[in-house]
Amino acid sequence: MDTKKTVLEAQNLYKSFPGGPDKGELKVLQGMNLKIEEASITSIVGSSGSGKSTLLHILGGLDRADSGDVYWNGKNISTYKADDLADFRNKYIGFVFQFHHLLPEFTALENVAMPALIAGTQSGEANERAHELLGLFGIDERSEHRPTQLSGGEQQRVSMARALMNNPRVVLADEPTGNLDQENTDIILDLLFELREAMGVSVLLITHEKEIASRSDTILELKNGVLESL
Repeated sequence: MDTKKTVLEAQNLYKSFPGGPDKGELKVLQGMNLKIEEASITSIVGSSGSGKSTLLHILGGLDRADSGDVYWNGKNISTYKADDLADFRNKYIGFVFQFHHLLPEFTALENVAMPALIAGTQSGEANERAHELLGLFGIDERSEHRPTQLSGGEQQRVSMARALMNNPRVVLADEPTGNLDQENTDIILDLLFELREAMGVSVLLITHEKEIASRSDTILELKNGVLESL
């Protein structure tokens, strides 16, 4: 009997944007449902423009659906005000994107420590945690380097370390290997999938490559605005 707890759930999500056929609406999500269980790895595949990134943004509180609800541990975050959503993201969600979005004027260590400092953690404690995470990803010796001094794979590892800074329960990864060569793709995927074992986090991976998705517990395809099992 499966007793895993659902940590993040979407119910009947709808989302449209201007610019569809004949200057109408582009319907991206159409009654979409999803459950993310604790310590699980779920991949969502789909063609470009199918709404994968839009879904991730809604689940992580970066955007809102036109209708429908998102629940975090049974609490409806769709009703949260902007400040409450920001608090939810900072406490419980880690984001990893195709582009690392590291701040170029800060070192790797400072970039990783930033979420904790924003949350009010003392700098000494934040830096200690940042060193620990950079070590976990095998790049602590690069902690004083700025992003422009790092390779693409190293930049993405710093981004992943930053995503874990506040001990999130769910990591939302949007095409995290899209700009990497095969060697660095394998390294990043290995690290991403090890997070469940090392930290007990759930991972939602957005990708257009079914080979990458095949390593997940659950593979879903976003098509015509809804998710289908593969």
